[in-house]
Amino acid sequence: MIVSLMWMTSCSSPFVENNMIEEIAPVVFWSVDKGAEGKLKISTLVPPLIQEEKRLLSKEVDLLKQGGKEFNLIYYQELKQGQLRMLLINEELAKEGGIEKLINTLMIDPDISMRVYLLVVRGDFDEYIKNQLTKQENQEYYLYRMLQHYEKHNQGEMSIVNIHQFMKKLYSPFKDPFLPVFHSDKNNFNYIGTALFQKDKEVMVIQDVEDEIFQLLDNDHFLKILAIPKLSISLGRIRSNVRMKLSRDYSSLSLQVRLNGRIEEYHGENNIQKEEQLEQLIHEIEVYLEEQTSDLLKRMQQWKVDPLEVGTYSLKPFSKEITDEQWMEYWENMKINVDYDIKLYPLINVERLL
Repeated sequence: MIVSLMWMTSCSSPFVENNMIEEIAPVVFWSVDKGAEGKLKISTLVPPLIQEEKRLLSKEVDLLKQGGKEFNLIYYQELKQGQLRMLLINEELAKEGGIEKLINTLMIDPDISMRVYLLVVRGDFDEYIKNQLTKQENQEYYLYRMLQHYEKHNQGEMSIVNIHQFMKKLYSPFKDPFLPVFHSDKNNFNYIGTALFQKDKEVMVIQDVEDEIFQLLDNDHFLKILAIPKLSISLGRIRSNVRMKLSRDYSSLSLQVRLNGRIEEYHGENNIQKEEQLEQLIHEIEVYLEEQTSDLLKRMQQWKVDPLEVGTYSLKPFSKEITDEQWMEYWENMKINVDYDIKLYPLINVERLL
């Protein structure tokens, strides 16, 4: 009975953490950059629960957890990582590889959620935060809410990835992880594209139309707006249906993409009120997207990355499974045929041919 009582009252452990509200402060983000002599530079914004001026804390350490410990030695409240919501990794660090160890450190911490968002930052994030302290309070909270918004509504406008999703792809066969990339300077923090990883090393970044195509092929299969300046047209509410088929000897891939959406804006020379000219415009869009998609896939082959998980189509019942290395050899030399079938609905009446 005594043992049961101790267990129920959480007194079974002699090590009890002091969690008095007045003595703790939640951590919203960690920013990790390269430090001097191979060290890590770790920064966080002190978000006190009382009204006082915020400030950025930075430490150069050898280990991630060491940074958390040293933050507590220079701030009067104990910083709790249980509210950690974002890990921002400098791009130079991501290009060197080895970020798996950083992420794994957070994953094995039972106090930290698996929903922590991972971001790659190009530029100096600390400089941006310092500048924003005098302009807008709770900037780190607004950044978190932005990521949460795009994840929740699946608008396909940016790649949103949490720790669990990244590590699942990293450790699964025939899957390469990816992360969103943001550019940071003194005054701005903007999304620029998607970083593709070979294991845990960034090898390429896709932007603009290529990134939008990636959203349609793999991520959300939806785009709120797809602008094509070359054809003077903006498409809206685009939904995709993607089918992939590998040849038996893995020498070729057939990629079929069906898109449904509507024409939001058009400034070209075709009269899209006439059915014939509308069909001609749709054909031009199909050709354009086929070319852009083919170029994107060729770059993926060149850099030996498979974020679209094409390799999973090699898994068949009662057949011998190939290794990741064997798949990459096939993937590098594979011929790819891309075909788009687009159905668009203009916001005006169309004169049908008799």
